[in-house]
Parts: sequence; structure tokens; C-alpha cells
Amino acid sequence: MKSIEELRAIKEKNRGDVVSRTEKGVPTINVHMGTCGIAAGAREVLTTIMDEIKARNMDSLHVVQSGCPGMCINEPMLTLTVPGEKPYMYIKVTPENAKTIILRHLINNQPIQEWLLNLEQ
Repeated sequence: MKSIEELRAIKEKNRGDVVSRTEKGVPTINVHMGTCGIAAGAREVLTTIMDEIKARNMDSLHVVQSGCPGMCINEPMLTLTVPGEKPYMYIKVTPENAKTIILRHLINNQPIQEWLLNLEQ
């Protein structure tokens, strides 16, 4: 990259990718990867999610990482956002739980209530 114009072109190209994901209504899994999350096993959860997505050919699913949501006691955490629905924040996620979340919630549309953080309490 040698000029600001090249940088702007890269930005515009990538902006189109982000917009197209949004327009498709793609579910997003956000694995919270702050220091506390990583120490509690979030890296293993993320790896399991990526492996499960590949094994099930779920190419349209969007996986992102973020920092600590400020609830370290509940780590590892992930937030599942399905277009048109409220976000679901899963707590104390293990690699096995992550597989179950993908199967039951994403594939069968059955949120697992006992693993969700109840933000209304």
C-alpha cells in the first residue's frame, strides 16, 4: 500500500463484504475473548465452534471475537445473534456446550434456557 487512495479502495471493498453479510441475515456467534475468557477456556470454545462449523458446512455463519463483557465470573461466554431476534448470551460455555448450542439453538431453533444469562433479573 503506497497511497491513501489504495487504503480507501481496500476500505470500500471490505465495507461491501460486511454489508453483504448483514443483508443476508446471517447468524453471528461472538466469542468473548478477554483475558478472563481466555483463562477460563474461551480459546478452546472458539476452536470447537470453528471445527463444528466446518464439519457441518455452515459457511454462512459469522464468527467474531470481542473482549470481556465485564462478567468475568460467567466466562467463557458467547453471544449468539440471530437476525430478527434478541441476542442470546450463553455463560460458562464449554467446548461440548458449544457443540450443543450449534445443534440445538442454531440448527433446531431451540435456545437452551438453562445456559443463558438472564439480563432481566
